[in-house]
Amino acid sequence: MKIACLGGGPAGLYFAISMKLKDASHEIVVIERNRADDTFGWGVVLSDETLDNLAANDPVSAERIREHFAYWDDIAVVHKGVKTVSTGHGFCGIGRKQLLLLLQVRARELGVEMRFETDASEAAIEQYRREYDLVLAADGLNSRTRQTYAEHFKPDIDVRACKFVWLGTHQTFNDAFTFIFEKTEHGWVWAHAYQFDSDTATFIVECSEATWQAFGFGELSQQESIALCERIFAKHLGGHALMTNAHHIRGSAWINFPRVLCERWSFENVVLMGDAAATAHFSIGSGSKLALESAIALANYLHSESSMETALARYEEERRFEVLRLQSAARNSTEWFEQIKRYLDLDPVQFNYSLLTRSQRISHENLRVRDPQWLESAERWFQAQAGNPNSARAPMFAPYQLRDMRLVNRVVVSPMAQYKAVDGCPNDWHFSHYAERAKGGAGLVYTEMTCVSATGRITPGCPGLYAPEHEAAWKRLCDFVHQETKAKLCAQIGHSGPKGSTQLGWEEMDAPLGEDNWPIMAASKQPWSERNQVPRAMMREDMERVRDEFVEAARMADRAGFDMIEIHAAHGYLLSSFITPLTNHRDDEYGGSLDNRLRYPLEVIKAVRAAWPAHKPLAVRISANDWRGDEGVTPDEAVEIAKRLREAEVDIIDVSAGQTSTQAKPVYGRMFQTPFSDRIRNETPIATMAVGNIYQADHVNSILIAGRADLVCIARPHLADPYWTLHVAASLGDDEVEWPAPYRAGGAQLKRLAERNEGWI
Repeated sequence: MKIACLGGGPAGLYFAISMKLKDASHEIVVIERNRADDTFGWGVVLSDETLDNLAANDPVSAERIREHFAYWDDIAVVHKGVKTVSTGHGFCGIGRKQLLLLLQVRARELGVEMRFETDASEAAIEQYRREYDLVLAADGLNSRTRQTYAEHFKPDIDVRACKFVWLGTHQTFNDAFTFIFEKTEHGWVWAHAYQFDSDTATFIVECSEATWQAFGFGELSQQESIALCERIFAKHLGGHALMTNAHHIRGSAWINFPRVLCERWSFENVVLMGDAAATAHFSIGSGSKLALESAIALANYLHSESSMETALARYEEERRFEVLRLQSAARNSTEWFEQIKRYLDLDPVQFNYSLLTRSQRISHENLRVRDPQWLESAERWFQAQAGNPNSARAPMFAPYQLRDMRLVNRVVVSPMAQYKAVDGCPNDWHFSHYAERAKGGAGLVYTEMTCVSATGRITPGCPGLYAPEHEAAWKRLCDFVHQETKAKLCAQIGHSGPKGSTQLGWEEMDAPLGEDNWPIMAASKQPWSERNQVPRAMMREDMERVRDEFVEAARMADRAGFDMIEIHAAHGYLLSSFITPLTNHRDDEYGGSLDNRLRYPLEVIKAVRAAWPAHKPLAVRISANDWRGDEGVTPDEAVEIAKRLREAEVDIIDVSAGQTSTQAKPVYGRMFQTPFSDRIRNETPIATMAVGNIYQADHVNSILIAGRADLVCIARPHLADPYWTLHVAASLGDDEVEWPAPYRAGGAQLKRLAERNEGWI
């Protein structure tokens, strides 16, 4: 096979090496526009996992690379003058120039031809495509090949918000990968520093666009810019200078990171690799990892598949998942630094934890494996903040107080519809369902949305708080839970609005009833879907009646014995239909601006707060993102909504997202709604609850200790296991969790089995 590798970086060189190792008869040429020893980066970071992959693919080059590595286990974070060090992270660095020279030597040994100082124009690229069997486009971030065939590759380039400049220094930072945060007269500036050879370290300086503008970096020469960075970080550089190797760039050499993602990676016999195909932000150090491992994968597929066409298809299919996984982690990390202002006032312990877990690749228990001593100190800090100065229990078992309600832990059973009520009245199913979960150890148990009127129900099976028999049934549950458990109960009250009069959840969700539909109303005459009823636009008398129904439901909830109530203003139901512009098309004082759209929901919330006892907390659930871009509620607007709710004496916000439009395009994943809680909690600020695909103790503990939420809602795991919290406690070896007295023998046995890594089955 005749192969042209456009680009002599790690991707192009290592692919050529890998192909030659598979079949020495391949004719391979690497075409690079720069000289052999040119490079414009400093150090390259690789993980132990990537090193193992290189060794399995080519032991010769892997060993040579290992000989030049600088290794470290520690990450140091310098913040507010405090240096926090954690260990067990297992990274290594090598100079980019050294890496390229080693790969060039290995490629020559294997018979790869290399042409340096050869620039490939669009015409030349097209000629290579016709002349060679395969053209590997590893020509970097600004790939000319990608641009030449852009209509086929369909690149999506997202230029990120922060400014950064890539420098080097002889201050080696040889004890740890070091993050340094310095507060200046123009805002915060931070550095990512790590050693890559015996006397040199990479030193990346980063800041917000506003800080960059205020310093005037854009008008400075490179040397003037470097001198200013030296002044900012003088106490960390130990008298050493900062250096640049980007003399070919005019101006100060600061740039914004471009996130590259292509819809397709191959076109006929041309295939993208490395930064040409996809980029991963430098803050997770995975760009070289992606390039090298992609080179291995493509070489393998070209020799295992029946044709080049199927090999390229499999390469794209298999590697895309890994690339997207790393890009997701990189996106999380990038956004953490872009939004760093919200975290800089955190205590150094919490700031360090938030930084370490920013990408979601490192979890709470993974930190325990890496550095159990540091994690225990962080857990002790968290418990001390919660009023338990002598405890090292996991964060999920820290108490929490809202007004006079004190929770024994931070685990919340999410509101999950049961569709088993009859004429709005809860029955033995509800008693059994909620009682079991209260016995299961969670600190707070929610009811499903409990409707304020018969016509405010979502389905005929939804419970209510609008009749005396409803109040009596809920009181029976509250009395039992308070007598037999330490759990607290929250009644979520709401009105279905445009999503009312629909089928039971296990029939067809949100679809209208086949018969006996009742009339519905909403902010505007906007149906949930083309199949659903067109609701009546609410008149003022409707608003007053529904407001009073919310107030009466709250009074019933108090008499029934609920410890807390939550007003449901999310998911496209009545109050949500006012908040989101997707369904609020009013042209009066209740439509248009955010203040107008919030006018009626706030009227209801304030009326309920006035009727609800002052010593009991009030929560509100919101959809923090309609997943419709600027057409709907955005995360920016959610922060403003949260501020209005705080002013209305709401104690905590249950931060959900979506379910307000059938055209929404949510981005799913683990803890996918937690970033909205994080932002609201740290920017408003107000207490929050995190929800959304949270299903492990690891998730709960990392969310809490990083300060992304105050309480964590667990949904479906509680459907499968009412005793989820107690079972988690046993798996973590927690001796302080309290089992119901009749169940203590089972709890003791479960703990013994957990200690021996055995289960029930």
